[in-house]
Amino acid sequence: MNISEIAKLAGVSSAAVSRYFNNGYISEEKKEAIRKVVEQTGYRPSIQAQTLRTKKTKMIGVIVPKIASASIGKIVEGVLSVLNESGYQMLLAVTQNDPKKELEYLSAFNDKQVDGVILAATVVTAEHKKILKNLSVPVILVGQQYSGHCCVYHDDYHATRDLTEAVLDMGRKNPGYIGAIMQDKAVGAERFGGYEDAVKKAGIEKAAQQTVISAFTSDSGYEKAGELLAKYPELDAVICATDTMAAGAVRYLREHGKKVPEDILVAGHGDSEIARVITPPIPTVHFSYEKSGEMAVEMLIEMMGQGETAVREVKLGYSLINI
Repeated sequence: MNISEIAKLAGVSSAAVSRYFNNGYISEEKKEAIRKVVEQTGYRPSIQAQTLRTKKTKMIGVIVPKIASASIGKIVEGVLSVLNESGYQMLLAVTQNDPKKELEYLSAFNDKQVDGVILAATVVTAEHKKILKNLSVPVILVGQQYSGHCCVYHDDYHATRDLTEAVLDMGRKNPGYIGAIMQDKAVGAERFGGYEDAVKKAGIEKAAQQTVISAFTSDSGYEKAGELLAKYPELDAVICATDTMAAGAVRYLREHGKKVPEDILVAGHGDSEIARVITPPIPTVHFSYEKSGEMAVEMLIEMMGQGETAVREVKLGYSLINI
């Protein structure tokens, strides 16, 4: 079967069939006639032929650090909610939190000529900046701000500052912090900066030093909570950079005879399912992860359709939960 034969069976022009498969405008009557013929014959257009003709693959590359993450899952859901209505398909690449893998996938997607890329970046290194500058396809960053490049990110600094101030307003006088690596500007540097400024503003300068760095896992949160309490046994609150870290911290504290939140209050970030199943639910921050995925792919589709476009840096808000 080819387009001419489909057109003949449907009683329409070849141009109408072409528009049908490329999401162009045709009347509902013609669309239904073509759909019935396609369904009856099992016809599928050649992706290779379409790519050669239109120079478009109708594929979007999406690079994420891991799949076992509530926030990443929400971002991908947001991307798919738009892609499913746009005629594009998604190729998902998982880097296992390895920035070098991000670079490899960026190069691979460029070589394989996807039409665009969404990168849920963990860090933005000099190598990232170099390859982003030289890519032949548009790229949108999600979760990290990169000045001069299109990105959708969250107000991590003010979120953690407000969360810390709320914890202090609950009567806590000696908090500690479980954070992420500082190379991660959003979750590491920005969130710690919010915590640091909040405790200094409250006159608790020592709390800015009462910190440890954790990996993005519950087990690491468990381990680092033990490390933090060993150094600072008088803590009455532990603020964590993610809900997953916080869940590990709660588990450690309860296994070692501490009541949560009576003895030590634990707070996180992400408003994830894991935060809701802890009893009582811990204070956390809601970020619009799904919205960030939606906005990123909408920006990308616009760039792919128009070519060069103005740089857009979109910062999304947040809300405190269980405060």
